[in-house]
Amino acid sequence: MPKYAKRVEPFGTTIFTEINTLAQQHNATNLGQGRPDFDGPQELIQAAVEALNSGQANQYAPALGVFELRQAIAEHAAYFYNLAVDPEKGVIVTAGATEGIFSSVMGLVDAGDEVIIIEPFFDSYVPNVLMAGAKPVFVPLRPPAWTFDPDELKKAFNPKTRAIILNTPHNPTGRVFTHEELSLIAELCLKYDVLVISDEVYEHLIFDDAKHIPIASLPNMFERTVTIGSAGKTFGMTGWKIGWVYGHPDLVQGVWRAHQFVTFATNHPTQLAVAAGFRYGMSSSYYEDYQALYDHKRQLIMDGLSNAGLKVSAPKGTYFAMADFSEVFDGDDVAFVRYLIEEIGVACIPPTAFFSPEHGAIASKQARFSFCKDDETLEIAAEKLAKLKA
Repeated sequence: MPKYAKRVEPFGTTIFTEINTLAQQHNATNLGQGRPDFDGPQELIQAAVEALNSGQANQYAPALGVFELRQAIAEHAAYFYNLAVDPEKGVIVTAGATEGIFSSVMGLVDAGDEVIIIEPFFDSYVPNVLMAGAKPVFVPLRPPAWTFDPDELKKAFNPKTRAIILNTPHNPTGRVFTHEELSLIAELCLKYDVLVISDEVYEHLIFDDAKHIPIASLPNMFERTVTIGSAGKTFGMTGWKIGWVYGHPDLVQGVWRAHQFVTFATNHPTQLAVAAGFRYGMSSSYYEDYQALYDHKRQLIMDGLSNAGLKVSAPKGTYFAMADFSEVFDGDDVAFVRYLIEEIGVACIPPTAFFSPEHGAIASKQARFSFCKDDETLEIAAEKLAKLKA
């Protein structure tokens, strides 16, 4: 009897599906997946309704994406980062950031190349690299500061290196890479002629004194970087699955060549709504309000975790917090997460799922908690988590 292709044989069910299923079975408060349980701005929803009713947006969108949205993405990059992005040839709209990353890997990486992946990583990175026939090379971040060893990073680069996948602000650790760290990465990329696939979907979720610096804004890096963004993260509309990739037209051409045979075109009405969202964001205090909203939620999750006896340091970005549970539980992260769901009634994610087997022990006493939830959900979770300390 025929079976599935060997290329997908190593890929099991994603950790998010496993945890969501287990959480539903035990009616647990779910702080696992980064899925907000509240809507984004009503202005975007109204724009989507108007697009649906316009009679002009219910058929295929242009394969590159509607120009209105591509222009808005370019204007956003110019306003916030002083980047000159060509909206005609330097931007494509994708079916979410996940597809943007996949198309970037497929369009820019050849079989036999090496791709550096910083651990912990978003779970699609490694399958993308493997499906391209390339070899992932891992450089870990280590707690509690979640920084990389510069010497380990330098050793990862060699003449076979084609690309590095960078994620800042970083999921799941909440790190925002510093100018010094990014400069070292840029220096090595220039030395070895390496491309950067830069996942910056949490660019507007930064806290305290942190500053998001796109690596494409560093000297001589725009020409070797594609940057991925997401309406799911920027506007809190994960169900719309609108992402984008921008960069130098020569690189974006490669991403486009893959994208056209992955999804061809992306949801038309919500593209128009996201374009309206960019206009709304630029003409209001939206981005500041968005940060303030999540800063408050960040404090709620930190208080809840600390009161439960977990060691947590304030994330500088994203809507995830990593916590050390070693003082309240003896097992590893997988056992802890199962215990937390089944006995405490709170779901989170075991971060060893985001490491290669050789480095998984680094996070075996950590758990990732999402705080993109309404305040009531976070307060209920905190009450349940308090049982750990008791």
